[in-house]
Amino acid sequence: MSDKKKKRLRILSRVIFFLNSVFAALLLLSYILPYAVPKSFPILSVLSLLVPVFIVINFIFMLFWILSVRKHFLLSFIVLILGYSHVTSMYKFSGNTTEPSKNSLSLMSYNVRLFNIYDWIKESNINRKIVDLVQTTSPDIVAFQEFHHNQKEAFDFYPYQHIVLRGKKKKAGQAIFSKFPIIHKGSIEFPNTPNNAIYIDIVKNNDTIRVYNLHLQSLRINPQKEEFSQKNSERLLKRMAKTFKMQQSQVELFEANRKKCTYKNIILGDFNNTPFSNVYKRIKGDMKDAFVEAGKGFGSTLDFSYFPMRIDFILTDESFNVNTFKTFSEHYSDHFAIQSVISLD
Repeated sequence: MSDKKKKRLRILSRVIFFLNSVFAALLLLSYILPYAVPKSFPILSVLSLLVPVFIVINFIFMLFWILSVRKHFLLSFIVLILGYSHVTSMYKFSGNTTEPSKNSLSLMSYNVRLFNIYDWIKESNINRKIVDLVQTTSPDIVAFQEFHHNQKEAFDFYPYQHIVLRGKKKKAGQAIFSKFPIIHKGSIEFPNTPNNAIYIDIVKNNDTIRVYNLHLQSLRINPQKEEFSQKNSERLLKRMAKTFKMQQSQVELFEANRKKCTYKNIILGDFNNTPFSNVYKRIKGDMKDAFVEAGKGFGSTLDFSYFPMRIDFILTDESFNVNTFKTFSEHYSDHFAIQSVISLD
């Protein structure tokens, strides 16, 4: 090999390692994002959406250096090891499923996008297909976000329900359907938005359990049509920063309600934010994330073309065992349904 070619390869190697260092630094920065309060650092909070990108890019750099037999791989390798919990929040190699006990409870959360009433998906009978999916899987409790009132009777196979509609025309909102009697129900109103949180208290055996259905402020990113051009990027960043600030205020209202509850909690819902955010960190606390406990793959819940986004969650009190977790592939909304079976021994 000529000296000129060797020199060009050395320069190329340095450039690649420089880029590697930049993305390693961004991934390191992302590890502190859950501690960055959106009201104080709204733009910084936007980076939490890009954490899956930073993880994948660092994996690619690590593999590149390994195949090149260069010790440079240690940079991304060490950064990925330091953020092991971030990596497992994004991707699970195998689901740690266990057999449910007799005291099990099956849960589903699904943002149904108004049952496709405005024909976003060019397919007939989407509303009926969603009903059939729920009826076939038959969860004990199902929480819907963006529920439309005209589908209320379609779920009459659930004997107990709690539906709260918002907006001027009171046609859409959140809903919880249950096979267990509801002894108490309520709603947490979020100002200046149709989003809110609702909850029910049920009794299963000798335990009273509170089930929340939480729908935080939407990012309003159209997965199919959003333009990430330089022209729109500044507007998009400002809008998302404002959304994150609203989400923090909504979480504060939610937390005020939850602190008054003495029962075991289950939280179902669309957080409109990722597991790498301050919003998720505050809501989760010491609870179990059903996907982390028993999920598999990326667990992406939003039909987003650019990278996997898990923004829908099932969180349980730490006293529950998470037996199974599933992300459905049926494309009946811009979200995918998620389901988990949990047990209380």
